[in-house]
Amino acid sequence: MSDDPVVPKGQDIWGGRFERRPAELMQAINVSIGVDRRLWAQDLRGSRAHAAMLSRQGVITSADTTAIQDGLAKIEQEITDGSFPFRDQYEDIHMNIEARLAELIGPAAGRLHTARSRNDQVAVDFRMWVRDACDHAVAQLTALQHALLDKAEVHAATLMPGFTHLQPAQPVTLGHHLMAYVEMFGRDSSRFQDARARMNECPLGAAALAGSPFPIDRDFTAGALGFDRPTASSLDSVSDRDFALEYLSAASICAVHLSRLAEEIVIWVTPQFGFAHLSDAFTTGSSIMPQKRNPDAAELVRAKIGRIFGALTSLTLVMKGLPLAYAKDMQEDKPPVFDAHDALDLSLAAMAGMVADIEPDIERMAQSAGSGFSTATDLADWLVRALDLPFRQAHHITGAAVKRAEAMGVGLADLSLQELQSLEPRIDHGVYAVLSPSASVASRTSYGGTAPDEVRRQVARWKGLLS
Repeated sequence: MSDDPVVPKGQDIWGGRFERRPAELMQAINVSIGVDRRLWAQDLRGSRAHAAMLSRQGVITSADTTAIQDGLAKIEQEITDGSFPFRDQYEDIHMNIEARLAELIGPAAGRLHTARSRNDQVAVDFRMWVRDACDHAVAQLTALQHALLDKAEVHAATLMPGFTHLQPAQPVTLGHHLMAYVEMFGRDSSRFQDARARMNECPLGAAALAGSPFPIDRDFTAGALGFDRPTASSLDSVSDRDFALEYLSAASICAVHLSRLAEEIVIWVTPQFGFAHLSDAFTTGSSIMPQKRNPDAAELVRAKIGRIFGALTSLTLVMKGLPLAYAKDMQEDKPPVFDAHDALDLSLAAMAGMVADIEPDIERMAQSAGSGFSTATDLADWLVRALDLPFRQAHHITGAAVKRAEAMGVGLADLSLQELQSLEPRIDHGVYAVLSPSASVASRTSYGGTAPDEVRRQVARWKGLLS
């Protein structure tokens, strides 16, 4: 005979089917209150809407409704002030709140679960939480974009080298470089908004999997909870977490962009590059090397991205083999989402802070802007425009000029006219107007180009969009 104690009367949340408590190991693997307690606000909101709908439809009395709403308000106050008794014996946030409600108002609490199941209850709670997470991500991305825009506007004409393969390619401006990230984070924001729009259907009322025989009004609860409409399939409502996967997908793409910017900051603040400086607010020292100033905030942003990728993989693997409808595997949906949210939240805030804090070394950037024969393309373009040469021929002549300058240990702008004319006799003094980094940058006036005036136009456009 098992030595598990018999469940005391009044504490048996499973009704008459079970006579004994779960084994300790079963309790340990089954309990989730330590994780899903973060859903308390959504659970209370969903319960309020459900109770109001049941009363409106005549399923429960107005007296019971009043008692339920008053009890839920008391529970909210307890959770807010830290006095709510979260208990493992009640397994999850839903049963903890229901058990506490019964302690506060008595048998009327038992009527709240009419026409719903924990399956649709957790589905609506989690969907509301992820919906809020999307809104939060958009707000944080907007703050990061504003930080980038402010810095880009100040440095619309600050020269720096543009890279491909991390080799000097063409001169650009720091403002232009930062505006590339404004675009990336803008797309990230739109992905969160798109995901939010798709998930904004209410699963409450799907019950366990088949719907409810009670005369419920799902349109009412959907509207009360800020959803556009109720979900159309009770089976799908409780059995999928694609809304969470889509959030994690958007978070993962955003994380890629954060990691790329973090990597650039790490590179820029090295003495070897010396492009920028971070203050004490976003750097740390060394326990043994007193000269060190480490860009730990950027490095940690770069590292936290792995947690977000891991969360997407984790939830995908949880969901990939589940038959319809609900399975307990889906209790593992929340830990990766919560962890990814926390990592993204901290990373976005840290990146916005670093962007505002970082100070470029304008002189060092300008010196580097002309390195590596970065105006070679400008020479080729000039040969096409001024001498009407085919671009491939101009490319060949320019390559020969680079080879000669490299052999002489000088830059392209330092080659004499005689040297250039030995490669193409028709070259004249006008060519020198395009061989400086500043002239190169100023010439790139095409839409989205690096010319300072074009950078300022893009800054103004984005400020208008974000306002």
